[in-house]
Amino acid sequence: MSRDLSPRDADDPRPDISSLENRSAARESRYADRARADAPPPRPDRFGRPPQENHREIPFTPGRTLLYDRDRGYQLSETEIRTLAELGKFRVISTHDLTRHLYAAKQHDADRDLHRLIAQGLVRKGTFDGPELTPRELLTLTRRGHRILRASRVLSDDQAIYHGFVKPREANHDADLYLLYQKEAARIEKEGGRNLRVVLDYELKRKINRDIARFGTTARKEIAERHGLRVVRNKIPVPDMRIEYETREGEMSRVNLELVTEHYRARQVAEKVRAGFSLYTPHGEADHLRRVLDQHELTAEILSL
Repeated sequence: MSRDLSPRDADDPRPDISSLENRSAARESRYADRARADAPPPRPDRFGRPPQENHREIPFTPGRTLLYDRDRGYQLSETEIRTLAELGKFRVISTHDLTRHLYAAKQHDADRDLHRLIAQGLVRKGTFDGPELTPRELLTLTRRGHRILRASRVLSDDQAIYHGFVKPREANHDADLYLLYQKEAARIEKEGGRNLRVVLDYELKRKINRDIARFGTTARKEIAERHGLRVVRNKIPVPDMRIEYETREGEMSRVNLELVTEHYRARQVAEKVRAGFSLYTPHGEADHLRRVLDQHELTAEILSL
């Protein structure tokens, strides 16, 4: 999807889900602290023993990690935690693609974990119209799953975490970014890259909007350069996804990636090329996009998912 940042965008930034969740959690925590302070002290049981906290009553199962959401504990396996982490980084992933890449196509293992995570209210499943209107099953974190993942510190502090189907019309496109990442990550790691970090367009737009509000649109060129981007036609094109990583030599590097479909207008495709993005396209659409570039006398490598 084309999600460039024009001057108008600065007045209507897309909300940062993680930031909103943090403020909401802090507000709820203050209310909870106030309620606990006003509440009478807990009464001992009929044997005179002091009451125990709920999470201490959970019998622990070997081979699982106990994670908490407020006063409730969840015993999760390693693969269940990794599933939460993948969904948190990419917001939306198709069930098929998650099974293929995270579970090495082991359908039974994926079905078992997803059934548990959905039943516990940590993951949400939805069905959307995919290519040629075929049903496609997509997954995302719930608010509870988001809270657990953030509190567990499974991901690094600088990794943004997302949840929920925010824009259903873009759900399929967003889900395909997981495939795009798999392709590009394999190339980066083959060349010795490591410590990969995912940066979605939401995070980049939030940072750019913050700088425009602070320095004004006259500083657009400097702001773009600060975030490793370029100004094209008085706009700052924002990629669908960026991968930041450490090279074999220990230097920090990044690649800006765009998933271009046949729905892109010729001008949009040309802007993505001039912005220096690496272009990927769904299978079967590369020839159409090459013809579009020829019309604008532009050349670019177009990779297929």
